Amino acid sequence: MTEHLRVEQRGEAGEARLDPAGPEAGPYVRIFSGVKPTGHLTLGNYLGAVRRWAEVDQYRADALFCVVDLHALTVEHDPARVRRLSRQAATLLLAAGLDPGRCTVFVQSHVDEHARLSYLMECVAADGEMRRMIQYKEKSTREAARGGSVRLSLLTYPALMAADILAYGTHEVPVGDDQAQHVELTRDLARRFNQRYGAVFTVPRAVVPAVAARVMDLQDPAAKMGKSHAETSGIVYLLDEPDVVRKKVMRAVTDSGSEVTYDRVEQPGVANLLDLLAACTGGEPAELAGGYASYGALKRDVADAVVELLRPVRERHAALCAEPERVDAVLREGAARAGAMARPRVDAAYAAVGLLPPA
Repeated sequence: MTEHLRVEQRGEAGEARLDPAGPEAGPYVRIFSGVKPTGHLTLGNYLGAVRRWAEVDQYRADALFCVVDLHALTVEHDPARVRRLSRQAATLLLAAGLDPGRCTVFVQSHVDEHARLSYLMECVAADGEMRRMIQYKEKSTREAARGGSVRLSLLTYPALMAADILAYGTHEVPVGDDQAQHVELTRDLARRFNQRYGAVFTVPRAVVPAVAARVMDLQDPAAKMGKSHAETSGIVYLLDEPDVVRKKVMRAVTDSGSEVTYDRVEQPGVANLLDLLAACTGGEPAELAGGYASYGALKRDVADAVVELLRPVRERHAALCAEPERVDAVLREGAARAGAMARPRVDAAYAAVGLLPPA
């Protein structure tokens, strides 16, 4: 790849940045996004985010993609499992098509600036706005009903998420609807810091990609296909064997009746299958519905399409697992690159709040 350097015209003026798209590209954009290693990556993660990162975002922007392993510590966890899932997630990001020559792939805990900046964000944030975060409210209420409590880090982790984003002068954060509130908090913290201490941070914006697929649980079409769910029969994982994928799809919940129509309200199960087929084949769900006279035929085609979609990802993952030193090198180089990007800005934030520089 030919690399071009130009000066960004917004944000921190005068800072030379890597523009992977070249001098003929549009306005400079830096994006940051990440995956949390709290479970195996799913078909929903791939269709809703990772595929777009690989096919679109790494080509149109200076992009950083991170395994946010520190966020996995906000709940009870098995240390060995966090390590295993962190490596698996990084390997799957590469297997899905992220190119270290075009984007930066790294692990959050390998770059100290995330934790350094997180504390400053805690010092700027207010207790009330942290407690208004929907995920904290839901999880703390649920635990209280059981007579338990949550970790303090669950309350404060939006400050770490803000640090993840702000450390890199990020312009865009590709997120799902469930994370948009956290990006809005990040925007508030960036503005507040800049007003109090001087212009250090770029104010990012959340971007919910219009083309991102909406993938629901095959056994519960009202719930998103999430990697941390206890019940897994409705979740297709990226590393599921083809026979397992077929079994899960063929057992997917449909609806009463037998007519195949695309109606998310009246036929959410069938609509979910049509959404999946459309996401895998590039068709339109409502148009695809007209080609089926039975649920069984639809399920068979969805199963075939999902298996074929995941086949190259699984094959590349297996090849990378056979050469772990390749993944180690990517993560090592990615962390070095990310640290070099973040350090000057975090150092500037430390100076802005009045901390003495190291002797």
